[in-house]
Amino acid sequence: MKEPLLKSIMTPFPYSVESTASLTEAREMMQEHGVRHLPVTSSHQLTGLLDIMDIDSATEKLAEGTDPDQVTVKQVLADRDYYSVDLDQPLHAVLREMAYEHLSAAVVTTHGRLAGIFTATDACRAFADHLDRQFRPGEDEPPEAA
Repeated sequence: MKEPLLKSIMTPFPYSVESTASLTEAREMMQEHGVRHLPVTSSHQLTGLLDIMDIDSATEKLAEGTDPDQVTVKQVLADRDYYSVDLDQPLHAVLREMAYEHLSAAVVTTHGRLAGIFTATDACRAFADHLDRQFRPGEDEPPEAA
């Protein structure tokens, strides 16, 4: 049996947000597309990863009267590290690193460019599929969650 690679399970071509976008724009994009993570780009170069908790935390810390439309994604991320991994990485290595570092997502790249995103939700879905194949062969898969 061949070891699975990250690219077989990741979410390809994820939505992303420009670093100059406002917190309000980023939140609206997340809500519109039903996602909790957005890779951040600046002039098409990957610069970070924003999650909904970053937005919530930053919004709570805003001085009274500060409009979230005036705060950019770049200001919130402020040189914070993010986990980036090549799409050809073995899945077990990515899962282990995410567990060890308590990460909810990894940005997936190829040749230094954004290729996908891999989240804890993707990992859970893949593991559930694996268990179904192991212990419920031949049964229909459950319907996709809305």
